[in-house]
Amino acid sequence: MARGGVNKAVVQIARTAILARGEHPSIDAVRIEMGNTGSKTTIHRYLKELDETDARRGVPQEQLGDELSELVARLARRLKEQAQEPIERAEAQYEQLKAELRDQLAQAQQAQLQLQQQLDIQSQALQQETDTLESTRSMLQTEQTRNAALNQACSDFELRLNDRDEQIRSLEEKHLHARDALEHYRSAVREQREQDQRRHEGQLQQVQMELRQAQQSALVRQDEITQLHRDNERVLSESRALSKELNHANDQQHKLSNLNERLTAQINQQDSERTLLQERLRVATQESIALKEQYAQAQEAHAAITLRALKAEAEMDTLKASLIEESKSEDNA
Repeated sequence: MARGGVNKAVVQIARTAILARGEHPSIDAVRIEMGNTGSKTTIHRYLKELDETDARRGVPQEQLGDELSELVARLARRLKEQAQEPIERAEAQYEQLKAELRDQLAQAQQAQLQLQQQLDIQSQALQQETDTLESTRSMLQTEQTRNAALNQACSDFELRLNDRDEQIRSLEEKHLHARDALEHYRSAVREQREQDQRRHEGQLQQVQMELRQAQQSALVRQDEITQLHRDNERVLSESRALSKELNHANDQQHKLSNLNERLTAQINQQDSERTLLQERLRVATQESIALKEQYAQAQEAHAAITLRALKAEAEMDTLKASLIEESKSEDNA
């Protein structure tokens, strides 16, 4: 069976063209004339049929040549027309495909330009985010440094409170010694100054009460330090989430700063209280020494001892008034 495009007419045209050139129409020559297409078996069969047809017709060789030449020319023109049509269609398809490809290229270039713009925008956004992150990290380091400073200040405050407690205990011991000396003096002059002694004891009890209040105030300060530690821990926890709650952390830090200022004011106030207590202790020590001297001279100069006792009572009244004023100052603070 002949392949597509190879038939008897095509073989006949190729055979006629070869004969017109005065060559022998062999199978290979015919196949070459047709563009190296077609099966040799099919070509051989068609050539055999054509030879048999020519033999039956008995057409003279010259007449056959002219007719074949004319036939070949007509077939050539027809084949050229038929071949030109698919070429034109192919060219039209090529032009159409070319236009479509140009459109696709333009669209691709436009899409590439848009993608490049998006990439530039994303790069700028990424750079901004990077700058923001670096700024946030710097602020976090600053907050951590401030928190470390606050913790150090709290530690110093604890040490100062411990020193204050030790001073208070020392004052209590000295006060006990002074009270013992005063009790010894009272026993010596109890008959003469029993009423004065009761009043003096009341004043000493008031001093003890005020000392206990000072101790309680120190405990309150210790509780405030504990609360400050808790606040510092909370601030550290909030600093770790600074990227999400930076505004909230700033508010908390502001509160801590205010608390630190209040604590500093309280420390200064306690230093003033300690100085005042030291002054009171000095006065009490001087009074104790004076009382001992008065006791040694009581039998010889009872009138002088009575005068000194009145003076000591006046000084204790002054001390009591100072302590009451200091207590009011603490309550107002």
